[in-house]
Amino acid sequence: MLDIDAIYKDYAKIVFKFLISLCNDVNTAEELTQETFYRAIKSAKRYDGTCKVSTWLCQIAKHVWYQEIDHRKRKETSSLDDKIAADELNLEEKLCRAEEKMHLIKAVHILDETAKEVVLLRITGAFSFKEIGEVFNKNENWARVTFYRAKQKIMKGRLE
Repeated sequence: MLDIDAIYKDYAKIVFKFLISLCNDVNTAEELTQETFYRAIKSAKRYDGTCKVSTWLCQIAKHVWYQEIDHRKRKETSSLDDKIAADELNLEEKLCRAEEKMHLIKAVHILDETAKEVVLLRITGAFSFKEIGEVFNKNENWARVTFYRAKQKIMKGRLE
């Protein structure tokens, strides 16, 4: 039977250095070292002594590293698939918005000139109602009412 505590004390640095040489990352090497010894404990009964303990542990470490690489590849592929799906949704959403904007612009252009200008200043120019009133030499309340009435015409489809 193997004394895992003694093996850990004797070989942890060797396994760690071996993993550093594979992954070039201290944090990953530390995690994989722990995983290596966990798996060594699980498979200690199968160790038959035909090779050195360090060789056996480094073989386990190598397999742990390969599994980590596979995990990362699957994660990247999954992330890429998620990104592609999100991009497709974003594209669909953008197309819907573009279509909605086109309907809105068409509806706005049917309005009388004053209402059209108030709506366009408000939705495209980001003017405040006070600024719109100043443009027309009217007050803020006039701009609000004009915008509200134009919006109601657009929403109800009763364009005059």
